[in-house]
Amino acid sequence: MIALACDHSGIELKKEIMAMLDAMGLTWKDFGTYDTASCDYPVYGYRAAKAVASGECDRGILICGTGIGIGIAASKVRGIRVCSCSDVYSAELSKRHNNSNILTLGARVVGIDLAKMIATHWLTAEFEGGRHQRRVDLLTAIENGEEL
Repeated sequence: MIALACDHSGIELKKEIMAMLDAMGLTWKDFGTYDTASCDYPVYGYRAAKAVASGECDRGILICGTGIGIGIAASKVRGIRVCSCSDVYSAELSKRHNNSNILTLGARVVGIDLAKMIATHWLTAEFEGGRHQRRVDLLTAIENGEEL
């Protein structure tokens, strides 16, 4: 299941991503916001990230104006590896090499078609493991306050 969340600037793009996920046969859960009234992106980024970290959802796609703010909020949750992407290559490699579990998109940065391409490549990429697992383990050690 894919966790979805956005702020007021991401409503329209989130609807497009929902339709894309439906077409791909993927289930999703919407953690808000649900309208264009001004709101605080950390609330929604946190809710979706908690769902991913807990295992309620497998991964998440979050949207705000740039993708950065909601990504910073989500990255504060232990176990979350965010990729804020505006291109397909970075999205795909963030999954293959970093095993990212949340993709953030900027509704004011990328158009709908590009956003859907980015999300599709991220969703279909597989983590490669191997030397990359060692590096993800180091990221987890940093998150746990360990010295490297």
